Amino acid sequence: MSYKLPFSEIAEVVMGQSPTKENVNTEGMGTPLLNGPTEFTARNPIPVQYTTTGKKFSKPSDILFCVRGSTTGRMNYSDQEYAIGRGIAAIRGKGGYPTPYVRAVIEHNLDRLLVAATGSTFPNVGRDLLSNFEVEVITPEEAVLASNLIEALEDKVESNRQTNQTLEQIAQALFKSWFVDFDPVKEKIAVLEAGGTTEEAELAAMSMIAAKSSEQLAELKQSKPDAYEQLAQTAALFPSAMQESELGEIPEGWSTPTLKSLSDKISKGTTPRKPDLVNASDQAIIPFIKVKDISDDSEINRVSLEAIPASIHEKTLKRSILTSDDLLFSIAGTIGRVSIVDEDLNNSNTNQAVAFVRLLDKEGFLELVYLTLKSSRVQGEIASKVVQGVQANASLANIGDIKIMCPDNDLLGAWKKIVHPIIKERRTLSKLIRELVALRDGVLPKLLSGELQGK
Repeated sequence: MSYKLPFSEIAEVVMGQSPTKENVNTEGMGTPLLNGPTEFTARNPIPVQYTTTGKKFSKPSDILFCVRGSTTGRMNYSDQEYAIGRGIAAIRGKGGYPTPYVRAVIEHNLDRLLVAATGSTFPNVGRDLLSNFEVEVITPEEAVLASNLIEALEDKVESNRQTNQTLEQIAQALFKSWFVDFDPVKEKIAVLEAGGTTEEAELAAMSMIAAKSSEQLAELKQSKPDAYEQLAQTAALFPSAMQESELGEIPEGWSTPTLKSLSDKISKGTTPRKPDLVNASDQAIIPFIKVKDISDDSEINRVSLEAIPASIHEKTLKRSILTSDDLLFSIAGTIGRVSIVDEDLNNSNTNQAVAFVRLLDKEGFLELVYLTLKSSRVQGEIASKVVQGVQANASLANIGDIKIMCPDNDLLGAWKKIVHPIIKERRTLSKLIRELVALRDGVLPKLLSGELQGK
């Protein structure tokens, strides 16, 4: 059974108060300071500013709630004490209502809260509005049970997100070592130039690839001879000399083809014409990806996706119909966001701010090109070629001209065997995260109304 209460009956609200600029630093002196959602992540903020004269503070496990401007309503959890500026409120449960339950109540009523918020252009949520805002709740005892389920789902999502971040970091570290710093090649060169033998050079490359000492390699040889032999075969594929190229010195025998030469198609989307949208007789069911939907960590936010009618998708916008494993690269507004089209977004579409790359050999080159597009070299190159206008933009020619660092086929195959499972697991976990979030969103109204009981 549910009933209505003012929000102040289930939560304590601490409105932020900003310190003066003179008392803000980035050297880590004092308490971490939050003024808005700039430092927010999926769960906990990453502070960049500090203050020794904080006026209002959050406590660990509080909700950090944005109360001003276009980001009003965004939330994170406070993982430590923060000094909070005027753009943030710290909210915690009271009267027996757990904080995760209170956050769920806010989330469920957020649209209604934003409508009630004041502001000429963007909403501003003040203390009085929050305190007097009427919400439908269940008993504290029921709220505890509901909170347990909400926390379990949120913790599982966060655990998977952290695993995904680790997998991405591993893939990027391997890419940098092999295709940017050329570590295995340089290890071989260093040993040979010091008068070492070919065998010693190979062992040095194996040590670099596996991040193991010579003693650990000897142990691996005894305990897992097959793994040792596989490592030795991989190390042997790296050359022991460098050559000149357009990108400077690269390993001998490697090449730097353009992305265009490796692609079946490089194109971009189009924004549907308003008359076409108005006159379309069929429903808007085709996902339409924009830059805003692509996150910095390469995820495509399904919740925010707009949709277009299939009639427009198949006719006016047929040149930009996306297929699984197409690569996306944002070329207008926020430039340089990269993602891979998953199976559930096969046959989706995109607008002119997003370029898509369809590789000739997706199986062989997908991970290599994906990580290349995310590399600092490519991000810097594209940024340097951006044309500033009403909106900053890069051209499709810029994308096609990107050089891809390519080893021979045998080494590319060895790379694929190592990195493909990492990226595959990352994409599988991303799908699981979406399913868990959908499950949480689906049960949330029933939990809040008391229709579904937690345990």
